[in-house]
Amino acid sequence: MATRLLLLRLFPRAVRATAPASIRAMSAGGIPTDEEQATGLELKSMQALKRGEDPYNVLKPKKYPGTREEPHIVPSIGDKRLVGCICEEDNSTIIWFWVHKGDSHRCPQCGSYYKLTHYELPH
Repeated sequence: MATRLLLLRLFPRAVRATAPASIRAMSAGGIPTDEEQATGLELKSMQALKRGEDPYNVLKPKKYPGTREEPHIVPSIGDKRLVGCICEEDNSTIIWFWVHKGDSHRCPQCGSYYKLTHYELPH
């Protein structure tokens, strides 16, 4: 790089005429995108995100009021899942409890409701 800059300074017309056009990389194809490099589960999850799906719960979950009629949705591939509830916004304590398949479960501290929904992984 330093040699080329020095040559450009000393012989501006000669070097510019013989210097090859700049190529981005990877021969003439350029740098491949994430979609072009992805394989396996990464590719499947990228394709699902393009379709508007969230197969591995990567995106922020939708907010629910947490009432008995509209509980917070907890996706799970099993019949139960451990849930942590931060009952107040500025609270540093997390209340942990199990949510099982079936009816909605209530947080013992604040009273918010959580419901487990079955979730199938895209394998």
